[in-house]
Formats: sequence, C-alpha cells, structure tokens
Amino acid sequence: MISYSLNTGVPPALIFIIGALFIPLLKGRLKSAFMLFLPVLSFIVLISVPEGKHWIFGLLDYELILGRIDRLSLVFGYIFTIISFIAVIFALKVEDDVQHMAGFTYAGGALGVTFAGDFFTLYIFWEIMAVASTFLILARKTEASQKAAYRYILVHIFGGLCLLAGIIIYIQKTGSPAFEFIGLSGIESWLIFLGIAVNAAIPPLHPWLQDAYPEATVTGAVFLSAFTTKSAVYVMARTFPGTELLIWLGAFMTIIPVFYAEIENDIRRVLSYSLINQVGFMMCGIGIGTPLALNGTVSHAFCHILYKALLFMSAGSVLHVTGKIRCTDIGGLYKTMPLTCLFCLIGAASISAFPLFSGFVSKSMIISAAGHNHLAVIWLMLQFASAGVIAHAGIKVPYFTFFGHDSGIRTKEPPMNMLVAMGMAAFLCVFIGLFPQPLYDILPYTVDYVPYTGAHVVGQLQLLMFGILAFCLLLGAGYYPSEIRAINVDVDWFYRKGAKLFFNVMDKGLNGVNAFCDRIFARNLSASVGEFSKNAPARLTFLFMAPMQFLTGKKEDIAALKEKIYASFETASIPIGISVAMATLFIVVFVFLS
Repeated sequence: MISYSLNTGVPPALIFIIGALFIPLLKGRLKSAFMLFLPVLSFIVLISVPEGKHWIFGLLDYELILGRIDRLSLVFGYIFTIISFIAVIFALKVEDDVQHMAGFTYAGGALGVTFAGDFFTLYIFWEIMAVASTFLILARKTEASQKAAYRYILVHIFGGLCLLAGIIIYIQKTGSPAFEFIGLSGIESWLIFLGIAVNAAIPPLHPWLQDAYPEATVTGAVFLSAFTTKSAVYVMARTFPGTELLIWLGAFMTIIPVFYAEIENDIRRVLSYSLINQVGFMMCGIGIGTPLALNGTVSHAFCHILYKALLFMSAGSVLHVTGKIRCTDIGGLYKTMPLTCLFCLIGAASISAFPLFSGFVSKSMIISAAGHNHLAVIWLMLQFASAGVIAHAGIKVPYFTFFGHDSGIRTKEPPMNMLVAMGMAAFLCVFIGLFPQPLYDILPYTVDYVPYTGAHVVGQLQLLMFGILAFCLLLGAGYYPSEIRAINVDVDWFYRKGAKLFFNVMDKGLNGVNAFCDRIFARNLSASVGEFSKNAPARLTFLFMAPMQFLTGKKEDIAALKEKIYASFETASIPIGISVAMATLFIVVFVFLS
C-alpha cells in the first residue's frame, strides 16, 4: 500500500528535527512543555499510522520514502520515542539550547533512519545523526571532549562515505534505491556493510565509542547510548540478516570488551565497553537470522536502550553532583544517594539478565537461538560473555560507584527531574522483566518462546552466582585488576598516536617533495621563463642570426649583432630581411612537421 497523502500526519523524524528549531525561541516552563510534547506527538503518530509506505516525495527520477511502517521499524520507532521522552525529562534543567537542539535533531535522525524506505533517505538521516551527535560531545566544552568530538566525526565521515559509495554502486547495478535485504555479494554490499559496521562499533572499528561517549555531557551521553549503535542494529537487521560473518563478529564482539571493561577506571568508559558487548549479542542474533534470533535481537535492543540509558543516567547523576566519575575517586555514595544507587542496581540487574528483569527475557532468546541451531562454540562464547557482563557492568559499576571504599564524599541526590527519568526507566526494566508478553506482541515474528522455564531460570542463576562468587574471591584475594588513574588505550592508539605519526611522515615526505617542486618548477623555472619571455623575439632572432655571422668569419661582430638586434626590437625597427627569414623558417618547420 502506497499513500501520497499527508493525512497520516507529519513524519516523526521531522517532528523532532523541525521542533528542535523552535527550542531557542521558548523560555521557562513553556520550553519544557514543548520539549516533552514533541516525543509524545511522535508516539501518537506512530500508533495511528497503518503499516505500509507513507510520506513519499519525488526527487528527480526517485522517490524518497520517509515512512516505511512495518513490524520491524515500529519496534525501534516505539523505543526511540520512549527513550527520547525519558532523556528529555533527564535534561530539563540543562540551560543549553545547543544540547537540546542537538539531542532532538539526533533523535529525529535516528527515527528517519528507522522509517526510511529508500537508501537516499537513509543516507540523509544517517549523516544528520553523525553531525548532531557530535555537538553533544562538544557541548561539554573541555579540551578532551573537543578532541574526542573531532575524532568521532572523522570516523563517522569515513563510515558515511563508505555507505554512500556502496549505495551509489548498488543503485547503478540494480537500478533501484529500495532499502531492503542485500546480503554480502559484491563490492557495493561490502561497502554498505562497512559503513553500517562503523556505527555498530564492530571491532576493530569500535574505539570511537569508548573514546567519545565518556567525554559527552551528562545528558548527552544518555542520548548517545540509545541511538547510533541501535539504529545500526536496525539497518543491519534490514539488510544483512542471516549473514554468517555476523555470527562470528558478534560473538567476538561480546568477549573483547569484557577484558577492557575490567581494567577500566572511568565508570562511563566501563559502560561504553559494556554497550559494545551488548550490541555484539544483537549482531550475533542478526547473523543467525532465524525468527527466534531476530526476535531476540529486536527485543534485546529494546531492553538494552532502557537499561543502558538508566546506567548512564545514574553514572551521569554521580558526575553531576560530585564532578567525579573514576572508580578511584568515588565510593560510599549509597549513604547520601540511595535512590540513585537503587536505580543503578536495577540497571545492573537488567544488563546482567537476572530473572525478573528485562535483560533476562531478551538476551536468553539469542543464546537459545544459537543452541537451537547447534552452534556450540558460539553458544559457549555467548555464555562466557554473559558471565563477563555480570563482573563488569553488573557488579563493578554499582560496587565501585556506591559501595567499595568510602571516598568521604557527602553529597545529595540529583535534581528531581533526573530522579523521575531514572525512575521511569527502572520501572520499565522491571515491568518488562515481569510481564514480557506486551513486548513479545510487537516483535517482527510471532513469538513462541517462554523465558521462565525451570531450565532457563536455574541455568541463568547458576551463571550469575558463579560470576558473583568469582568477583568476590578475586577481590578478597587481591587478584582483581586494580583501577589506575590512566587511559587504557585500545585500537584507538591509531587515532591518538598512529594517526599523528602518519601525519608527520606524510608532512615531511610529501610536503618535502612539494617544496622541492615549488622551488624548482614554480619559482626558478617560471622566473627563468619569465625573464626569457621579456625579449623572446630578440633572443630567437639572435639565436637564428648568430650561427650565420659565425660561419662568415665575422666573429668580432657577433656582440655588435646582438646589440643591434635588441635595439631594433626595442625601437620596433626590425630589418625586413630578418622578418622574411624568420617567416621562411616558420614555413619550413611547419611543412616539415606536417
């Protein structure tokens, strides 16, 4: 069904992006009400629009489809608008219109990607996301955030160019810009895959995430945790489901960040590594490609957006009231921040997939899909990664933030709007864990899965208890990796050091060649040619007449001949014989060349 009518309302993406333009014009409570109204209006539009293609506009010989509504896009559309509403509540007290505008434009870009029905529309909103999200990092206004933002945008420009090149080649080959299943089959599909993989933070393309997210503002990090990687999950699920390569990339993606998160000192960097770990589960589910695996991927993305935002909000609240976020600087905050501590524990339980919390009803679907498809090695890798999640995100984050050593910091809870936002996210984490059926009912495929069986619950509890036991034993014995005041460099070494070295080598090498060419050709040679061209006719005439004068034996008259020829050209009194001789020479040369 294709509808050219606008009776279905304004596209959700444009509600956010156009609405962002009016934010600086409003003040006080009116501004707060307006910002809260935008995601509510977007959600109303989504639940009222029937499945099909809507908001179609012509561009040259192509159609831009801003509203491809189906069960897959709707799930992501719902959670993007829900988390936008929660994030706006969390950011209400921020007096920075740049942050507000960037956040809404960023969310609008994510919705535009989600409902794009063609590759042109997808690419436009893809780039809007990259630019808008950069301002959420710059808005912190520190030297570290500025450098991180520059690295962030350069990486995403590279990914966007790969995506654009792949799209152009794909349309040239197929003649269609339809945003549908592609599969890895040619150079165009590999370029599109690479462009998506950058946003999905698939190793080794992942360092931009833990490099940039911890440097964002307190509220900006909440937006960042929700949109870029999850929109990439959606696009990957749309274009490359069932791609075997994704199974292995996803499995390794779940394991690699665990080791870095264990030794990380900055709480928001721990959460950033944890985010990569969780997206790895989703990539693995997309690679498996069965209805159970894809349902697990989509539901896990839904749940992950909520509990990861909750964890970033709790960490951001600590940063907001204390100005500190490193494990070595905080601790003992449960005494004065009990509500924030409680919300953090709910987020930790959810990401660890404790029964009765949201992560349990989604992550287990992906692991079960691996088992059903007899992927024994992948199943073991996912189980190991699940245990790693318990150690770093499930225990380390709340333990070192609110318990652990007492830092002596005595502060108070964050503002009420932040507590309300965390409370809403925490409520949804618990509600979905207790009543998963409403989530299952909106998934792309019919769900024939029961999470709360004896085998699932007992198996997960065993994994959780052994993970907790291992943490306690390592901590008590002094073998748990100690946090140090340093930046643990990942593959981003190439960004921080390698890129600088490469620049210096290219600067001295290529610019050295450039300077040599400039000196020889642009300056010396051009100066010589210019000097020669001042008296070119006289010089050429002298070069023609001098050999004749020499052959006649009048060597002493050559200097006089030169002086006479130069004087003749200066007074424009050239002997007629010279002119005839040169014209004759020109004709002879022309005939010879012809």
